[in-house]
Amino acid sequence: SRPGLVTSPSKSWENGAGARAGSGGCSKGSTSDQLAFGLMLRCRVPDSAALVAHKWRRKEQKTESESFADVHGQEKIIKEADAPVDAFEETVAQAIFDLQVQTDMKADLQDLFITSAKEVEVSAGRKAVIIHVPFRLLKGFQRIQQRLIRELEKKFSGKHVCLIAQRRILAKEGRKNRLQKQKRPFSRSLTSVHAATLEDLVYPTEIVGQRTRHRVDGSKLLKVILDPKDRQNVEHKLDTFSTVYKQLTGKDANFEFPVQAE
Repeated sequence: SRPGLVTSPSKSWENGAGARAGSGGCSKGSTSDQLAFGLMLRCRVPDSAALVAHKWRRKEQKTESESFADVHGQEKIIKEADAPVDAFEETVAQAIFDLQVQTDMKADLQDLFITSAKEVEVSAGRKAVIIHVPFRLLKGFQRIQQRLIRELEKKFSGKHVCLIAQRRILAKEGRKNRLQKQKRPFSRSLTSVHAATLEDLVYPTEIVGQRTRHRVDGSKLLKVILDPKDRQNVEHKLDTFSTVYKQLTGKDANFEFPVQAE
């Protein structure tokens, strides 16, 4: 006989039934007691553990198809220093993964990922989405940027989407930071990063002119003149460009098209 099982079920049943009969319990021939006793003989602790494991496996199988997209959607966002990903960034990453799976952009998107995403208020009741991408992947995003932005704006209910490369600004060399091994490259300066951010913001539209207006109170206003051939495509985004540029650089900018002579 196996350990943990009763060797003589008939004697145990008689002893248990006699004890219950003497105390006013069920009789020996009760069908319900016989079934209960039979189940009690077969139930052991290892069997209970196996039942729990079986239920857990069924739960995993049930949620495997549901969590497949979520897990792979998280692969489309990689943050520096393993920083936590918030709910909105997960939504953006999942939207990009859905486009990779459901459209013919799979070959273009399979090696691309983002670093962060956030939502900013443009005006009353209207918002824009700022997506930061790694600098080394910027060219890959720009190859499909027009279609990618168009599809993402559909998924985010018409919110304007802006793709900006993630760049790092190094402090200017001074008395307190002269321990650097090499001279600071110009591409890491504040001026260069802000200029590159401006180009990323309006891409693929070209900037044909810039003017800086100095106000009486000492503040500055940057006037950015865009190529008029893209007027129909970006004219409705001029306010978004101003808000996003202010959010990223802290500078005021006004985007406009050149006035055509009549």
